[in-house]
Amino acid sequence: MKTLIPLLLILFVCFSTVALADTNQSEAYYRKGLSLEKSGNPTAALSAYNAALKLNPQHANARYRAGQVKINATSIQSAASEAKIGSVVIPTYRIEDASVSEAISLLGLAIEKASNQEITPNLIVSDPNQKLAAKKITIQLKNVPAKAILDYIHTQAGTRARFDTHAIVITPL
Repeated sequence: MKTLIPLLLILFVCFSTVALADTNQSEAYYRKGLSLEKSGNPTAALSAYNAALKLNPQHANARYRAGQVKINATSIQSAASEAKIGSVVIPTYRIEDASVSEAISLLGLAIEKASNQEITPNLIVSDPNQKLAAKKITIQLKNVPAKAILDYIHTQAGTRARFDTHAIVITPL
């Protein structure tokens, strides 16, 4: 009996240490998933959440975020794309009486130049009924985020943007 109690105590301490290590590792995977989700990578985020759940099936936050990523994968990528475009500051953007297509094309080139070719947006004007053909855009701005310039184009042209996975599609209102 004297040997059994210390042996049980040692087993309990060892089991507690392993369980704590799994909990810490699970939390690290969960936090990695949050970071990947915020950066717009739902596939990698889901993998991290699943790794957290493999180590700790009771991790409620990882289970919830994994479900949300499955439901909202497209919007997560779109929000990241929009944020990436918004982070680029255009030093000078000046156009006068340009068509919507010209204004959008010039904005794409300005984003590429301002980001040193790190961001090359696919900007598409979808106007099958030619509602935007007669619209003319005049803008003179300095040191403005690309997303703000896009918003000014929308205001003048009566358009909106849809941030898809691989492109930004401009359509009439």
